[in-house]
Amino acid sequence: MLRLTWVQPEDLLGHELRQATQDGREPSAIAARWRAAGGLDAPPRAGASPHPASRYLRLLAEDLLDELADLPSSWSEHEPTEPTRIRTLCPDWPSPQGSTTPAPTPAHLEAAWLGRAAGCLLGKPVEKLPLEAIRQLAAATGNWPLNTYFTARGVPQDLLTTHPWNRRSAPTSLAENIDGMPEDDDLNYPLLNLLLLQRHGTAFTTADVARLWLEELPAGRAFTAERIAYRNLLLGLEPPHTARHRNPFREWIGALIRADIHGWTNPGDPAAAAEQAHRDATLTHTANGVYAAMFTAATIATAATGTHDVHTCLRTGLTVVPPRSRLSLAVHHAIRLAETHDDFDTVVGELHATHAATHHWVHAVPNTALIAAALTHADGDFTGSICRAVSGGWDTDSNGATAGGIAALLAGSPAALPDRWTAPLKNRLATSVGDFNGIGFDTLAQLTHALIPREAPA
Repeated sequence: MLRLTWVQPEDLLGHELRQATQDGREPSAIAARWRAAGGLDAPPRAGASPHPASRYLRLLAEDLLDELADLPSSWSEHEPTEPTRIRTLCPDWPSPQGSTTPAPTPAHLEAAWLGRAAGCLLGKPVEKLPLEAIRQLAAATGNWPLNTYFTARGVPQDLLTTHPWNRRSAPTSLAENIDGMPEDDDLNYPLLNLLLLQRHGTAFTTADVARLWLEELPAGRAFTAERIAYRNLLLGLEPPHTARHRNPFREWIGALIRADIHGWTNPGDPAAAAEQAHRDATLTHTANGVYAAMFTAATIATAATGTHDVHTCLRTGLTVVPPRSRLSLAVHHAIRLAETHDDFDTVVGELHATHAATHHWVHAVPNTALIAAALTHADGDFTGSICRAVSGGWDTDSNGATAGGIAALLAGSPAALPDRWTAPLKNRLATSVGDFNGIGFDTLAQLTHALIPREAPA
């Protein structure tokens, strides 16, 4: 029987029970009914349970998903998804810096694309692995603290058996196997948003995002909240209902990884970047899942001027996030930890102690916190940022990509990035999106630069 990941009701129910607890609903009675019927918890790391459920359990899961959606949330006052309510809750909502704001050059944007790719590639082989596995695999080859791509050369076989690499990624992302940048959703979504802005400009709607996905994104290349929203579109649902209907992943990391281009193309206007990210994100996400995208876009828009350090960029990013939301509290906590402790392993330990027991490894809250901590602790240095982000575990390729894109943008040019990170990419990106397969990062930078609505006078 086909075990389709991320959409089967019997697998979604366990995730929704956890999400309900996180966002202040009371799911215990529904959880008891599910377990009394023989229902299982959600798969802990994969997207599908190993064995099919009975038809009865599947139908019960669908009914319980709908019942859970109707439960009231104690967080709703502090965590709205509607843009006007978000802005009302943000007392320091940012203003544009004005028409003379410096815009990123093609070199800045090429660095950002390269940084995003290299950080993603660093994290790919250890995605889903626990912290101890990441540390042992890196240390076995003298690569701990992490400082370059992972390799299997020299790793004892018993360690490889105990902690196998990510099955899909190792053939293209271990140092000995890298031959250009392989396909990854962390690069596919920036490509889709490049197409989005080319076709619709900055006034695009969430419906425009939906239509573009149906035209250009293969369904098998979407995961978690994006796959659910894709399914909902095919069922005839329209956004923003696509983000809410039987979608327990609506606060996971997917919207965050789509945010970079909204920041790149709005230099000095973090509010505009956040607003674009909101329209993109609400196809698939709500509340903290949306805030993660807005935070990232606003941070990048500030970095894109080339006039601020990483700490100012992160502080600006937080101004578009409701201050009493779980995401804001987590990011503030992470930054404080990074400012307090010299040893980043201590920071990671504190973050995992805070979030690991209650959040899935793909959830936006702990992962956004880790990204902010990595950038803060590394003071925006490129190698330091991506290595800290990946060594902290959880969604390693996504965290490496976002941290890498921000740090590389701040670095200012491809020449500022160490050759050991960029040379293996061979200025070539594999993708199934549009006509982009095999495109160079220099070309992507030019295409992105053409989308910036204004530039500083010469």
